[in-house]
Amino acid sequence: MTRPTHPAKTRSPRPARSRATGRAAAAAVAAGALLLTACGSGDSGASATGPDGTFKAAKCPAQPTTTWPEPAPKGGGSHPVRTAMGEVTVPDAPRRVVVLDTAELDSALTLGVTPVGATRSDVASGFLDYLPKDKLAGIKDVGKIGTPNLEAVAALKPDLILTNKVRDGQRYAELTKIAPTVMTETTGYPWKQNFAVHAAALNRIPEAERAVAAYRTHAERVTRALGGPAKARGLRTNVVRFVEGADTRIYGCQSYIGTVLDDLGTGPTAVVDGAQNGLMVEVGPEQIAKADADAVFYSTYGSPEKSKEAQITAGPLWKNLRAVKNGRSLRVDDQLWIQGIGYTAADKILDEIQQRLAKK
Repeated sequence: MTRPTHPAKTRSPRPARSRATGRAAAAAVAAGALLLTACGSGDSGASATGPDGTFKAAKCPAQPTTTWPEPAPKGGGSHPVRTAMGEVTVPDAPRRVVVLDTAELDSALTLGVTPVGATRSDVASGFLDYLPKDKLAGIKDVGKIGTPNLEAVAALKPDLILTNKVRDGQRYAELTKIAPTVMTETTGYPWKQNFAVHAAALNRIPEAERAVAAYRTHAERVTRALGGPAKARGLRTNVVRFVEGADTRIYGCQSYIGTVLDDLGTGPTAVVDGAQNGLMVEVGPEQIAKADADAVFYSTYGSPEKSKEAQITAGPLWKNLRAVKNGRSLRVDDQLWIQGIGYTAADKILDEIQQRLAKK
């Protein structure tokens, strides 16, 4: 039996419960899968401003609902969890958890579970820099995301493995020989539903629901700091990512960061309308004016030089952006805003938005 809830992904925070729809879930899966392929839609033909000179809002769909499983009964020893690979039986109180992606690590730490092992990100620090250092102490590095060292995983004697099909679907049979493996379909856009699956696997549904409720309250507080729901809805906020070896990305409604902005009532300009699966559009240096908005948050994956950040932000097109002229072009941490994916990351992003944007 499952208990559906409204998402915190709508234009303004809503009550806790609602019925999930198959259509919304399918959209979430498709959009999330594209997040990992990093394929943009190319050039959107939408105009970013209206006739009055204000930035036009993107046509963002309502976020998919989250369906919460019932907490497992106490004393059973094990309980079933619905996963992307079918029903999986997991221990009621897993003690040795291994996580193989960033969202799974965020979920575990959010729920008060310190994994015995985790894959590392493609960053110098290994684990993402926004995560509390004291909670990362003692977690064994079991290889890079997407290429875990299965011998290292097995050596930890886990009783539960958390990952997703996009990263490790081809290794599912091998992983299940090591420990019960709970996979979501993908990562990214459906992160709130994935969190519910992780909570079910860890048997921490009440703790998860409290975390979600606290996040919604936090989002409401930041919306008020931005001037209230009406002002937030009129505020256009584009997230730009300079990427080494690729064109510059402007993130759309159906990205992780797009959902966090949507929870405040704000979101991207119409430049992302038509983005494939709502994820993002890609623009070259000569098209960077399309990224303009009331506020532009930008990050870099790779070096500022190789990602073209240094070149673009020093150029006249960037300097002429309204957001830049108004002091609302804000450089942010790529590991937190783009790579993290989870409630711990989202809460930190909300704090940063309030600190850096509400006062401007």
